[in-house]
Amino acid sequence: MSGHSKFANIKHKKEKNDAAKGKIFTIIGREIAIAVKEGGPDPANNSKLRDVIAKAKSNNMPNDTIDRGIKKAAGDANSVNYESVTYEGYGPSGTAIIVKALTDNKNRTAANVRNCFTKGHGNIGTQGCVSYMFDEKGQIIVAKEDCKLDADDLMMLALDAGADDFNEEEDSYEILTTPEAFSAVREGLEAEGITMADAEVTMLPQNYVSLSSDEDITNITRILDLLDEDDDVQEVFHNWDE
Repeated sequence: MSGHSKFANIKHKKEKNDAAKGKIFTIIGREIAIAVKEGGPDPANNSKLRDVIAKAKSNNMPNDTIDRGIKKAAGDANSVNYESVTYEGYGPSGTAIIVKALTDNKNRTAANVRNCFTKGHGNIGTQGCVSYMFDEKGQIIVAKEDCKLDADDLMMLALDAGADDFNEEEDSYEILTTPEAFSAVREGLEAEGITMADAEVTMLPQNYVSLSSDEDITNITRILDLLDEDDDVQEVFHNWDE
């Protein structure tokens, strides 16, 4: 392993989410709407919706809020139709940034995302300009403090469920899958009572970029903070070695 503590990053993300629950609930609400429109409102027949519900629960979204979101998406023909859009670009010193958004107005979102990059002295690139530096993977994080199994038993459980790779870190275990196998592996672990600190399909950088100058660090932090504040932005991936 590279020494990056995924669990520390997850805890940092969770702390930020706890401070801005409205933001994360908006993000998950849109993901629920997309999942329902693509696969229907019954989680039993919609693996993507099951994954989003699991994500919602891990972020402490109330069950009635989840249920309302599903019913609204299923029953309201006039509800907002969100489109999924992806932007790729560069931060300071060639750092790579991928932005995934759900929007009802692509012109507004494109302008806002471009503005975030500009204010941090970065720039938007063309589709594919940085995504080749990342691998799309299902990533499941299990905190050691929440897991009764030892590493070997958890690894065998994950591999038997269809995982590709298993890594042990100081405070957590990381399980990697293909995007296609993610739902089956997550549900397999869930069925065995494994508590997951985080579980999602993500973009993992093949290599990380270190920034040494205070100016570069200030600029990339500005880009990431501005993107985080935008309601259309769902996820941001980057290869900055924080």
